[in-house]
Amino acid sequence: MKHKILVTGASGAFGSLTCIQLAENGNQVVGTMRSLKGKNEAIANLLKSKGVVLVEMDVTKEKSVEAAVKSAIDTMDGLDTVFNNAGIGANGILECFTSDDIQKMFEVNVFGVQRLMRAALPYLRQQGKGTIIHTSSCIGRVTTPFLASYSASKYALESLAEGYRAELSGFGIETCIVEPGGFPTGFMSGMITPSDTERMKQYGEMANLPESSINGYVAYVASIPEQRPERVAEAVVKLVNTPFGEKPFRTVVDFSGLKQAIENYNDVLNETTKAIYTANGVENLLSLNKN
Repeated sequence: MKHKILVTGASGAFGSLTCIQLAENGNQVVGTMRSLKGKNEAIANLLKSKGVVLVEMDVTKEKSVEAAVKSAIDTMDGLDTVFNNAGIGANGILECFTSDDIQKMFEVNVFGVQRLMRAALPYLRQQGKGTIIHTSSCIGRVTTPFLASYSASKYALESLAEGYRAELSGFGIETCIVEPGGFPTGFMSGMITPSDTERMKQYGEMANLPESSINGYVAYVASIPEQRPERVAEAVVKLVNTPFGEKPFRTVVDFSGLKQAIENYNDVLNETTKAIYTANGVENLLSLNKN
């Protein structure tokens, strides 16, 4: 069955590659990005040439999100799958981020997701079926130095997704999370850094560690042949093609050594979640995923 799919963050590596693969599989795809011009013009033209319809959407603006979702539904004459993929990262000493710095990231990674869900869910609930796929991260499961603020946003996303999984199951809407490891993409170079440079000076030599750490990590993952963003796109396409109700709730995509440890963590949490839901008599709310 071919699908009608909305993909946010279509200008990034994960989003653009996923849009292309989904379109090549014969699906109708609407991709969103904040602007189709400027730095996004080249990727926008490529996506259009692959049959992807593009709509401008700023996930930090409620009216923009509502208008884009309506445009996508009108364009495809429907909607059955949402790939919540827009996101930004942050790298730096946690104390040196101001609350405004962190809020900027949460506006995209957390509040942006909520805005999109509120815009799309009335349609999906009315038709009684749908699929939501969220892009999280392996460091939405474990926190590493200097990436803690970004991790916090992905921890929050994971929690939102768990809540939506349960609350939407009765409407026939299944929820999935994709958890990539670090990949050598433009995402790494576009991360927010702390704006309180005066406070950074108080950390002495340690203030230089976030940049050297991320540069070293990018070089490491770039050296791994399979650690490429195409693998994430393939994982999303596989989820879309998996029959309704048989999709895994979490899918880890990583070839750098994180995969098994994160999957072990997820397995323990899954069993804990089942036990809690069963004890409260609501285990049926987990029925739309195979784990």
